[in-house]
Amino acid sequence: MKSTITVNMKFIITILILSLSPILWSQTSSLSGIVNDDNEVIPFAKVWLKNTDFHTSTNLKGEFEILNIPNGVYQLQVTSSSHSKFQLSTTFNDTSIVKHIKLNKIDLQLDQVVVTGAMREVSISKSPVKIELITSEFFKSNPVNSVIEALETVNGVQEQVNCGVCGTNDIHINGMEGPYTLVLIDGMPIVSGLSSAYGFNGIPTSLIERVEIIKGPSSTLYGTEAVGGIINIITKSPETSSLIEFEANSNTHLENKMSLAWSPKLGKKVFTTISADYLYNKKKLDYNNDNFTDIPLNNRLSVFNKWEFKNKKDEKVLNLAARYYVEDRFGGTLQWNDAYLGSDSVYGEHISTDRVELIGDYILPFKSRDFKLSFSANSHDQNSHYGDVNYKASQQVFFTNLIWNKEFGKRNQFLAGYTNNLQFYKDNSSSNISEQTFVPGVFAQDEFNWTESLILLTGVRFDYYSKHGLIVSPRLSLKKDFGSYTSFRFNYGNGFRQVHLFTEDHAFLTGARQVLIKNELRPERSHNVTLNFNHTYTKLGYGNFDFDMFYTYFSNKIIPDYNTDPNLIIYDNLDGNGVTRGMSFSVNHKFKVPFRVRLGITIQDVFEESKNEVCDIVKETQLFAPFFSGVFNLSYELKKWKTKLNYTGKIVGPQKLPIYDAPNERPEVSPWFTVQNVQVTKEFNKGWEVYAGVKNIFNFTQSSPLVNPENPYDATFDTSYAYGPLQTRRFYAGVRYNLKRKAKKNTSKLL
Repeated sequence: MKSTITVNMKFIITILILSLSPILWSQTSSLSGIVNDDNEVIPFAKVWLKNTDFHTSTNLKGEFEILNIPNGVYQLQVTSSSHSKFQLSTTFNDTSIVKHIKLNKIDLQLDQVVVTGAMREVSISKSPVKIELITSEFFKSNPVNSVIEALETVNGVQEQVNCGVCGTNDIHINGMEGPYTLVLIDGMPIVSGLSSAYGFNGIPTSLIERVEIIKGPSSTLYGTEAVGGIINIITKSPETSSLIEFEANSNTHLENKMSLAWSPKLGKKVFTTISADYLYNKKKLDYNNDNFTDIPLNNRLSVFNKWEFKNKKDEKVLNLAARYYVEDRFGGTLQWNDAYLGSDSVYGEHISTDRVELIGDYILPFKSRDFKLSFSANSHDQNSHYGDVNYKASQQVFFTNLIWNKEFGKRNQFLAGYTNNLQFYKDNSSSNISEQTFVPGVFAQDEFNWTESLILLTGVRFDYYSKHGLIVSPRLSLKKDFGSYTSFRFNYGNGFRQVHLFTEDHAFLTGARQVLIKNELRPERSHNVTLNFNHTYTKLGYGNFDFDMFYTYFSNKIIPDYNTDPNLIIYDNLDGNGVTRGMSFSVNHKFKVPFRVRLGITIQDVFEESKNEVCDIVKETQLFAPFFSGVFNLSYELKKWKTKLNYTGKIVGPQKLPIYDAPNERPEVSPWFTVQNVQVTKEFNKGWEVYAGVKNIFNFTQSSPLVNPENPYDATFDTSYAYGPLQTRRFYAGVRYNLKRKAKKNTSKLL
């Protein structure tokens, strides 16, 4: 009996071994390599074996690896939204195959690494949050005196002049006013509060590497003011900057601008850039014949210094930047001079600004490099005269952000942080404000790669305000890829904004109106939903198009009321709701010939709803919110002659305007208008370029933006009727010089 059991066991074991032998004895292969193009490696490229579950993506160094591939013949495919498709029949036979794959680039900037949407590096094509990009090359195609002027040629973005005398302006994104847009420099909230009136103009384009734009709330990561969107200005890296960069230009309105940057080589671990930007114009223009300057006179200097430090492993450890900005600005009657400062007989607005900024981030010395401390500090002093009203104000802002960024496996990218925002403000206004605010906050966000083609982003933020208590801001984003060239994005965000009325709105100073605040102002809240469809194609060259739909619902919205009483500006929370809704379309196409076309159209409906005295719902269209706007940029390159032609422009539809009583009536709706510019750039050897062009080719300007300019000290004098360009046609010319460092040998550019 015992021997029978032994024989049976041997028989069973033998059968099992024979049945499993194909599996035990079979061999598998592996596939690894790097993906690049002619110039650089390609991160986030998709690598897979067709009709199998074997797939992966390249890392930031363009590297990939797929293990345990059963032997056989497969179709290897590699795709990237920024490059053409690669495919190759590959045989695996018990070997480890290494492939060096080269793709042909589709120059649509979709592989550009950005940081704003999720506070970490990711390519535009892989970001679950839609991000629009302006590069330094774009600034060169249409030279401007401030960032705001450049942003005006972005689809859905509008420059709004808030004062027709001193030229204060801001940016409206999808119809939402300037204070709803948060402006960052290298990820830090530098331009806010008091500086939002004049500080934005002082950011020189010469130090900008790129500008990242998000339309829609981002309060979860960035807190208050990120209700309408974010503009993140990324400054140039000293490590990759040219040794010397110089530019100077002038136009027929005698606006003269010059910038100079020097990035000396200090060693292998320390890099620095020192730059200065100077703008000077003192010519009084009055083409609209209202006896006031059409644009303010300026004497402006911005000095910038940035440092980068690396460790022994050649990893960035510390970035540190400082900027000093001083400006002397004037707008007023043609008869005004310095002797009339503060005069009650000859009207002028004179603003002196003195500002210091410090920005930095430090990777804490942990082996994982998961913790980063970001910080900023700024001090802004303003000494100004609006007619006979002297307004002095100062504000200091200190901001820190401790961020933990951790990857859990290959699917989860987790981010959490703790924020401190400390502000001091005081002025000599009629309210004689002197206040200190401290807002701590915590936030968390998780980016989950559900599948290779589906990304889910969730997050929440908690901020505590002494006046308003705890404020919660959630977010939800979803990105679905349909192949490598088509994607769909859904974003929901809840935004909030704490209002600093006297630091953000200077309308009460630039006219004779008095300010009335009816009740204690509560924080504004918003709910925003955006849908985005994006597709890249390769017909008649190649291109990319976007289609967006957006909807924002406001509660507690604060609306300045100019119409109830012509002598007052009345501020109060809206007893109702505000709505911003619309859609936009854009296309970026490059033909087989060196010709590129960029087009964009935005259609929007911006209004407030409230109850009247008999409790009926009344819809009121928002001022200065055109229902239609379009932008275009055409460029053609004559490579043989090293010459580029650029043609840019904007078309703006009708917009509702303020209402004024007799005898100062003005049209209540603006006309259609267009502003178009053209430029020719010629490149010479040894880094020299010259360029020349025309701005506002068709010479469109609105009538005077001033109401009753004959009596600037009268209660009916108003400076806010500005809906279009105030500067006539002008010709300009300039020169650039770029001295590059000597190229390093045997190195490759890594993202």
